[in-house]
Amino acid sequence: MAEVHRQNFGFPFVDSGDSAELIREGLDALIEADAWQRIETALARGIEALETGDPGAMVPDLKVLLVLGDPGNEHFMNEVQGLSGFGGISGYIVLTLWPTPRVLQRLEAIAVHELHHNVRYSPGGVVWDPATVTVGEHVVSEGLADLFAAELYGEAGYTHFVAADTYLDEDVLAKVVTGLDVAGMQDFAAWVLGDATARQFGSEPVGLPTGAGYAAGVRLVGACLDAGGGTAAANVRRPAVDIIETALPCLGLKPLNP
Repeated sequence: MAEVHRQNFGFPFVDSGDSAELIREGLDALIEADAWQRIETALARGIEALETGDPGAMVPDLKVLLVLGDPGNEHFMNEVQGLSGFGGISGYIVLTLWPTPRVLQRLEAIAVHELHHNVRYSPGGVVWDPATVTVGEHVVSEGLADLFAAELYGEAGYTHFVAADTYLDEDVLAKVVTGLDVAGMQDFAAWVLGDATARQFGSEPVGLPTGAGYAAGVRLVGACLDAGGGTAAANVRRPAVDIIETALPCLGLKPLNP
């Protein structure tokens, strides 16, 4: 568990010194921000929205771990700006954060983003097989989760480590689309999180900025919803291939398998 903690940018295990003091300050910031209550309230609001949008979706009993990240990890602090969330295992959400002003502002949106993932991958939803899952599924799931958070919390819903220009970059979108059929989780870091994260985890870069897959996902899902697909809440269990096939012509892009 300690190794998993470290691999997920978790705070260093120290008893004294400057690092220990910084960790205590981070904890105090979460307490002062009422982080736990805010997240619980946001999850309740998110669950209500998902149950209304898709009454057939399963919302599991949730265990949520809020843990401080490592303020000494440059990639965590600078590249992904103090945020590492995981909600892909039904019933469990882990939020590894550093309480920057932006992270504290987005606490509710961060929580419901992971909630959307959790419901999507719960029984009765989408099956995530690490060996066969595609980049397209991951990209669509991030787009759905961000747009769901935006449905509830406006602009704060969009993942903050994705630069505004990345959302508007047609070359980024086109590049991500070329990788949507790539299967197997070993290649996801570059296609979804970008080259910097790929290098961090020993994967091969593909020429994409940080958060490219999130930006492409928002574009793809947004185009699908604009074409009459409803809300991100209502589409929590919709197969990625359906969303992609609907979105690509709307964005002026060729289908993956013409």
